[in-house]
Amino acid sequence: VQLQASGGGLVQPGGSLRLSCAVSGFALENGAIGWFRQAEGKKREGVSNIKGSDGTTFYVNAVKGRFTISRDSADNTVYLQMNSLEPEDTAVYYCAAGWPTIPTIESEYDYWGQGTQVTVSS
Repeated sequence: VQLQASGGGLVQPGGSLRLSCAVSGFALENGAIGWFRQAEGKKREGVSNIKGSDGTTFYVNAVKGRFTISRDSADNTVYLQMNSLEPEDTAVYYCAAGWPTIPTIESEYDYWGQGTQVTVSS
């Protein structure tokens, strides 16, 4: 199983970015993909999650209404559209795959990709 996160970069406050997580060896419809982030000096935290079986999504309060997770089963890719970005969103973003019962718990995910840096700054 491999996960490849991409799409990070430098953006001004209020701007947008779309992160991609290309997944191979793991069928999206059989599990879930989560996005996590880790700011410098802080613990990694769950951000969003999408279930493969029915497309149910989850967002932490900090990103609700600003971030949207989606999937393209044909390409086996999961996206995280991030709008109205704030400096507090600055972090390395990771995608993970597994069968979590709690979407924000790292140990519930079995496979991880490398991170992609998102920096929100003027």
